[in-house]
Amino acid sequence: MRILGIDPGLQTTGFGVIEADGPHLSYVASGTIRTKDAARGDLPGRLKIIFEGVREVQSRYAPTCAAVEIVFVNVNPQSTLLLGQARGAALAALVSGDLPVSEYTALQMKKAIVGNGHARKEQVQHMVMRLLCLPSPPGPDAADALGIAIAHAHAGTSLAAMASAGGELERRAHALYRKGRAY
Repeated sequence: MRILGIDPGLQTTGFGVIEADGPHLSYVASGTIRTKDAARGDLPGRLKIIFEGVREVQSRYAPTCAAVEIVFVNVNPQSTLLLGQARGAALAALVSGDLPVSEYTALQMKKAIVGNGHARKEQVQHMVMRLLCLPSPPGPDAADALGIAIAHAHAGTSLAAMASAGGELERRAHALYRKGRAY
């Protein structure tokens, strides 16, 4: 299974591609899609760059599935709305390419990678480097995207094992938020 992980951002969207063969993970590619070429107030232009960048990554590396980080609510509602639009552009690019998409929170990803949902970016970078046997840590956005892909690989392996044991499984494509509310 080839997994494309996406860490959405309006200025920098991280991507990471891994191969998962059971518990064995291998690095394929990672990087960032930067929107600095668009004018600062040109939101549609930035969203277009994200959309086209994700489509290019998708066509170049031919993933079989994708995983995207769920946006958390910031203190600043305007920032949250802008980040949500960047995430929407990435999601639209993925589903327009007929990829199945799963979603994980940053807390879920950090718990899967580091073992602590409140891990710092440096810890995520270091563990991604170790898990994928990279010579040096990837950049923070690429590391988060690779972490999302790794979290999906682990979740997918666990779900496949439970499914082979028998019974019906339903995968929920959302995460739980504070006070047990599900969206």
